[in-house]
Amino acid sequence: MVTLSIVVPVLNEAQALPQVLSALAAQGLDGVEVVVADGGSTDGTPALAKQGGARLVAAPRGRARQMNAGAAVAQGRHLLFLHADTLLPPGALAAVRQVLQAAETQGQPAWGRFDVCIAGRHLMLRVIAWFMNRRSRLTGIATGDQALFMTRATWARVGGFPDQPLMEDIELSARLKRLAPPHCLALRVTTSGRRWEQRGLWRTMALMWRLRLAYWLGASPERLARSYR
Repeated sequence: MVTLSIVVPVLNEAQALPQVLSALAAQGLDGVEVVVADGGSTDGTPALAKQGGARLVAAPRGRARQMNAGAAVAQGRHLLFLHADTLLPPGALAAVRQVLQAAETQGQPAWGRFDVCIAGRHLMLRVIAWFMNRRSRLTGIATGDQALFMTRATWARVGGFPDQPLMEDIELSARLKRLAPPHCLALRVTTSGRRWEQRGLWRTMALMWRLRLAYWLGASPERLARSYR
């Protein structure tokens, strides 16, 4: 019986996806299913998903839409949303189950995220990750890089991910926080630092802060998405 569904949104992730699926398999997938929600890849990603033992679902392009589509067909009562460039640490699945099962026993809504480390050559990436983790613990807001997890009932109560092209993880966290504070696991997921290194660390940091501030001040996700691209 499937109890935990891991939803992985992908778009042309042929290079990263096999490593993600292999790392998940190494943790043991008893009672776990992996659902890969593809947004129209043209690089062979769907075939690699099937080869890796994942369940494949086609979805409209857009991370929020893809994650909602994956969750809609998932069988587990627990959901974990994992980016295709992010690896879970050993013991992650057991930790998620423990947190969510305890909440279910008490009849409470529950959600959470992991701490994050950013893989890359630049030492400054460690500092950025530290600030991300600290900020998340202080604000109760998490990003998709931190591998959000929740009970299906909690996910349904907030209507899933909001249908917007950017900041969907921030908005979902804000809605979830109204139901319950997040479980902030100290276990660290490892996410790729490629966007930081390709765009430049300081430039990317400034861009993300500017976009987030504009979002909280009421800017539309569509306009922010154009700026991000």
